[in-house]
This record gives sequence, structure tokens and C-alpha cells, in this order.
Amino acid sequence: MTLIIEENGHKGKSVATENGQLAGEMHYTWAGPGKLIIDHTEVNPDFAGRGIGKLLLMELVKMAREKKIKILPLCPFAKSVFEKNPEINDTLF
Repeated sequence: MTLIIEENGHKGKSVATENGQLAGEMHYTWAGPGKLIIDHTEVNPDFAGRGIGKLLLMELVKMAREKKIKILPLCPFAKSVFEKNPEINDTLF
């Protein structure tokens, strides 16, 4: 599984691929210099049940820690992962 972050202006996404196939994406929007808002998560049905969504979020958490920014999870999936994993709440806005 390959995880990357793609940015395009004030928007971006965490992207997971495997063997050239898109496994999932988690979209975000920058809300100023120190905060991003996760607004959508989509996982390819072929990869369902493999924890792709959580991998996408953890890649954004890693970036948030490195850049010392906060995350506001408006996406219901991302919000639920934060609720179930208090060890990542240091990045929560």
C-alpha cells in the first residue's frame, strides 16, 4: 500500500494506492495556516474492510504532527476514528 498527500492550493487529499489501483482518498481543505478540515472520505469497494480509511487519516495525522497543525474532522468517518483513538487527539482542533 502506498500513501501520499497531494495538495492543490487550499485543498488536498491523502491518497492510498495498491498495485496502481486507487484504494481510497480523504479530502481536506486548509482553513488558515494552522488548521485543515477533513470533509470527505471515499474507499474503493474493492478495498472495503481493510482499514484503508484509517490509514488515510493516520497519514494526515502524521503530517499534522510534523507541521504542528490541527485537524477539524467534519467527515463523519474521520470524526469516528478520532473518537475511537484518543492517542491522536493531540492533532484535534
